[in-house]
Amino acid sequence: MKNQQAPENFYLYPNNLVETIFHSTTEGIMITDAEMRISLVNSAFESLTGYIMEEVRGKTPKLLQSGKQDASFYKKMWEDLNNKGVWRGEIWNRRKNGDIYPEILTITSIVDTEGKLTNYFGIFSDISNKKVIEKELEELTLTDQLTSISNRSSFNELLFNLITDSKNSPSKHAILFIDLDRFKQINETLGNEVGDLLLIEVANRINTVVRGTDIFARYGGDEFLLAINSMEHQKEAVHFAKDVIKKLNKPFYINEEEIYITSSIGISIYPQDGVEVEKLIHKADKAMYFAKQNGRNQYAFYFEELKRDSKRLLLLEAELRKAIQAKKITIAYQPKVSVDKQEIIGVEALVRWTSDKLGFVSPGEFIPLAEDTGLIIPLSELIIEKVCLDILDWRKEGINKLPVSINIAALHFQQDDFIERINEIVMQYNCSPQQLELELTERTVMHDSEGIVSKLIKLKNMGFKISIDDFGTGYSSLSYLNRFPLNYLKIDSSFIQRITSLKDKQAIVDSIILMAHRLHLKVVAEGVETKDQVKLLKEMDCDIIQGYYYSKPIPSTELLDFLELWDIHKQEGNI
Repeated sequence: MKNQQAPENFYLYPNNLVETIFHSTTEGIMITDAEMRISLVNSAFESLTGYIMEEVRGKTPKLLQSGKQDASFYKKMWEDLNNKGVWRGEIWNRRKNGDIYPEILTITSIVDTEGKLTNYFGIFSDISNKKVIEKELEELTLTDQLTSISNRSSFNELLFNLITDSKNSPSKHAILFIDLDRFKQINETLGNEVGDLLLIEVANRINTVVRGTDIFARYGGDEFLLAINSMEHQKEAVHFAKDVIKKLNKPFYINEEEIYITSSIGISIYPQDGVEVEKLIHKADKAMYFAKQNGRNQYAFYFEELKRDSKRLLLLEAELRKAIQAKKITIAYQPKVSVDKQEIIGVEALVRWTSDKLGFVSPGEFIPLAEDTGLIIPLSELIIEKVCLDILDWRKEGINKLPVSINIAALHFQQDDFIERINEIVMQYNCSPQQLELELTERTVMHDSEGIVSKLIKLKNMGFKISIDDFGTGYSSLSYLNRFPLNYLKIDSSFIQRITSLKDKQAIVDSIILMAHRLHLKVVAEGVETKDQVKLLKEMDCDIIQGYYYSKPIPSTELLDFLELWDIHKQEGNI
């Protein structure tokens, strides 16, 4: 942006119009001369800073400095002002009463008709409330709302930091993957409320063995993770595992019910079993399943033979490879419904596979395998191809503009030729990118963020819509979202399932929706199953709802009938 030329008689306020606008705006305004001496401020400036005009006239903006920005910050600011004529960013300033507050500030250079600098014009807004909400959201999303211990994303971050700090030291750490045995039976027999109370008590008991430097978190469901910091010998991990098992073997008393539960624990060791967070957790998980399969209520260390797992794993990989080559996978579509108009505004494509030898195979089993083996790349391209073929079939039936969202795996997205390959497939079937929405997880976009931004911008310029999927399960920070050219934010179903019973879940979802809307993103709630959830999401101003409440995923051949039936029910007032 070039330097702005001041309009003639700018300070004369003709007909009081400029003066009225100047003092009516809610943004603080400050005008200085070329030497940065304050010459004029508006009423909002006085309200926001606590200084009145007479106190600041002739002084420089330095009287507002909080001391939180260093010299390099101001050096960059002046470089932008001198080179571009404008600077915009976040800055912390100090009010007259000493309070420090954050603001969004824009400073513009003003020049006369001869190009000579005459003034600087600054306009700012107090963003304290936004910062408070962001901070509360960060705290909420780094804590498991049921047990009040760390959650998965917090554990991953803390373990990553621990490993990073240990790279130049001989430190050993142990990761204990703790899973409750037969917890599902307790939920089914005594109900989810008792199950939740049991999980709280389990967390409390395990917490009694955790030291100040250890990391303890709920990984999800009835799974917990414990990272033992700085061991001399792996026998220390045995001591912790035995201690946890012993504490959980004692009876629990919940709602006058005496409950017994056992646990299976898998152990991996840093650095001998790996130096990456995900590998260490994965190997501890493998060891836990080995302990469970061999009698439960015991611990097991990871060992290399667990890589092979079983004959089923080998058969599964071979059959999946054949199915991809023969294009023997199918797509089911789950409708997405707009909250305000109760219209189907799109569908999500979900992959399904029935093997000739293995029968129906859950996506929860074959998708992780595909990711581990690299088969996820040809599988993902086949999914896109199948979706394009279905879109062509819908066109023949008069359905021309139904948007379809497709999950994009991290490994697939990270390929150098990802954009070229997806464009080739779409062009091959004469499909419009405007009809496709690409769903990526938080973790995917946070790796190599500069390269990710460039790739996302190219995709959006091509016409694709971009969505962040499973929000809340990864980094869970809205502060980075404005860096990416996004259209939608999809709240993970784990947050939706308990919003009608847990106030903390409501607070998280409400905060996510509020902040997403401020970033001009539409919000999709997935996993919606009950009328009460729908009602609450409407009150929270959620944009789009997806889940079994409206429809399970259905084959393409049944989707057109569903759309027609939906329109009929809506016209009759039954929706």
